[in-house]
Amino acid sequence: MIRIVIIYALLLACAAFALEWLQYQYFAKAYSVELYVVLIALGFASLGIWVGHRLTAKKPRGPFEQNSAALKSLGISGRELEVLEALADGQSNKEIGRTLDISPNTVKTHISRLYEKLQVSGRVRAIEEARSLHLIP
Repeated sequence: MIRIVIIYALLLACAAFALEWLQYQYFAKAYSVELYVVLIALGFASLGIWVGHRLTAKKPRGPFEQNSAALKSLGISGRELEVLEALADGQSNKEIGRTLDISPNTVKTHISRLYEKLQVSGRVRAIEEARSLHLIP
């Protein structure tokens, strides 16, 4: 991926050099500098849109299928899975407790057990690991 970015950076640098060189030619003198600024801006905007489209994660195709074998092998309970889904939704411990009708201390216990079972040390890593194992969408 870095190679693609470097190639396009070099191409844009060559294009900028070519436009600078044309400034001393008759064609460059016939048109204003604003035209070239707009052309370079359009080039960078197009490149930014293309790179952004290529680098963004694609949505999985088809319906989500939960990996029940991984759930069983990790020993994740149904309540822990509900807590994990709430974590993925970005809820705080208090919000998870209110949603699931449990105390915040119970939420903390479930989260710490999830960290142990998923072998991670934080919320973001737990969510990433759960998604990579297809435990949550």
